[in-house]
Amino acid sequence: MTNQAVRDLLERSNRLGADPRNTNYAGGNTSAKGTAADPVTGEPVDLLWVKGSGGDLGTLTENGLAVLRLDRLRALTRTYPGVEREDQMVAAFDYCLHGKNAAAPSIDTAMHGLVDVAHVDHLHPDSGIAIATAADGPALTEEIFGDRVLWVPWRRPGFQLGLDIAAAQKANPQAIGVILGGHGITAWGATSEECERNSVEIIERAANYLSKNGKAQPFGAPRTASLPEEARKARAAALFPVLRGLVSTDRVHIGHYTDSDVVLDFVNSERVHELAGKGTSCPDHFLRTKVKPMVLDTAPDAPLDEVVARARELHAAYREDYRAYYDRHATAASPAIRGADPAIVLAPGVGMFSFGANKQTARVAGEFYVNAINVMRGAESVSTYAPIDEAEKFRIEYWALEEAKLQRLPEPKPLATRIAYVTGGGSGIGRAIALRLAAEGACVVVADRDAEAAQRTADEIGGSAVTADVTNADAIRKSLREAVLTYGGVDLVVNNAGLSISKPLLETTEQDWDLQHDVMAKGSFLVSREAARVLLAQGLGGDIVYISSKNAVFAGPNNVAYGAAKADQAHQVRLLAAELGPHGVRVNGINPDGVVRGSGIFASGWGAQRAAVYGVPEERLGEYYAQRTLLKREVLPEHVANAVFALTGGDLTHTTGLHIPVDAGVAAAFLR
Repeated sequence: MTNQAVRDLLERSNRLGADPRNTNYAGGNTSAKGTAADPVTGEPVDLLWVKGSGGDLGTLTENGLAVLRLDRLRALTRTYPGVEREDQMVAAFDYCLHGKNAAAPSIDTAMHGLVDVAHVDHLHPDSGIAIATAADGPALTEEIFGDRVLWVPWRRPGFQLGLDIAAAQKANPQAIGVILGGHGITAWGATSEECERNSVEIIERAANYLSKNGKAQPFGAPRTASLPEEARKARAAALFPVLRGLVSTDRVHIGHYTDSDVVLDFVNSERVHELAGKGTSCPDHFLRTKVKPMVLDTAPDAPLDEVVARARELHAAYREDYRAYYDRHATAASPAIRGADPAIVLAPGVGMFSFGANKQTARVAGEFYVNAINVMRGAESVSTYAPIDEAEKFRIEYWALEEAKLQRLPEPKPLATRIAYVTGGGSGIGRAIALRLAAEGACVVVADRDAEAAQRTADEIGGSAVTADVTNADAIRKSLREAVLTYGGVDLVVNNAGLSISKPLLETTEQDWDLQHDVMAKGSFLVSREAARVLLAQGLGGDIVYISSKNAVFAGPNNVAYGAAKADQAHQVRLLAAELGPHGVRVNGINPDGVVRGSGIFASGWGAQRAAVYGVPEERLGEYYAQRTLLKREVLPEHVANAVFALTGGDLTHTTGLHIPVDAGVAAAFLR
């Protein structure tokens, strides 16, 4: 049965974490102290429940809490070796654990355990950090709060900071919390309700002060006008693959695009270069956004080739500057440089591009930079934005404890950081391919002319859906633009959309011929052409996979239009492999036998037509196909999806222009 203190803690945490005014995603931590029975002796023992390392307050559950014995935690003050060796205390927390913990204690555990109040909240609200990063933060804290909230100068999170806060609280029993210089806020209360009330009071009083006393244009006058929305999206879509390629110099990233009013107000301002150059302050911010962003300095409507050329120059300068920053502060004990590419790129008149190891990380990096913008606005509106100095930022970014946390991350899946675009992904083979690629870590864009089917598949895999008729060049352009704006580019394209009409030559109409060639031959060409523009702009190589058919080489009866269209697709594979190979783009094909179960094509009438040709009941067509193969096995959508992964999963790095049969062995379709 869950302890009442824990229930209250979780409810408070979820309420606070659900409101972005209180704290950023995965930022801050909360705690409660109480009594529970020792599982061995049955005797009551005083405990601390505190949000563990990682996780998010808004979704915190009991499994996300670390539970520690208070007597043992507080006994560490007697063995504390001093600030120069305080990192050792994190390992000591493990010896204070109680029961079977679901979460590891975080660096902030001391803050919660040493403050002698039952409930403690440590949060990162924009309003609070604005005061914490103001040049005259101590004076502002006194003016806003009097003696109810105290100022604690910047100190890196750790055991000593916990001692500092505990000492401040003990010496000032009237206080409800503290402003932590350069960092955030900490509040406390005798009950969970009082603690939450005090946290909200600090946040709201800071926000109200900034609103009432702040100057109107803390970023200065607008210097750049935003492009109109449609032109803005078009320019973002054109820039995004280029930027993604640049920031993937050290390791490949997924992107996120934001053109909210908050972002545009900042990037269009006359002080954007000055303030962005100061970097972010709160450790939670710059650990996700790098210490500062890359800022484009070209007009938003300048010719694209000029903007791209300038972006390349600025990126080279950013990498050189970041390397110099690392070299200035690194010691023999510092972890190796983790990559010199920016995580945030600001484009005046266009918006913000944020990057990360996956879509969530990229999105969260952007959200954190919005937090940083809000902090800069608040600090500059009543004072001067004065973030912690560069050396302290480096100590946080290349902290041994932070490095250890990174090393504990699970190994990425084979297709992590790859963006897949699958046509005909709403059903059948396309759906199976989308599911497999997503399971292997890819960000998947499901393209289908049936919008509802595409959305169903996308919802199933946590991807995105676009509506696209592959016979329409404009529809393809729009759907790929949407994919780019969602993830930053495209790496893996699967030409799967298809249909079939089975008729003898003399009964095949011109319309039958045109329809099948429009969908498969022309459709694949249109998709590959538009996708190649993105692939080449990125400069990261990539894959194009054609789902062709054994009918591309096997001459079956009553099948002239379908077989000819598939043969066209098969030769496109060879042609594009030759043309795109110098750019690192591999083009391969897959030749399945008839996939009956789960196939949209067979369900739409093709199955009945082929069954009639072979003189078998439609419900036994799959069995018929299986019996004519060498392996006597039926081909299913999942088998085709397996082949797509085999081609793109990282092992066949030197294979292009290949067709893989997935037909259980049809001798007449053997490639020669």
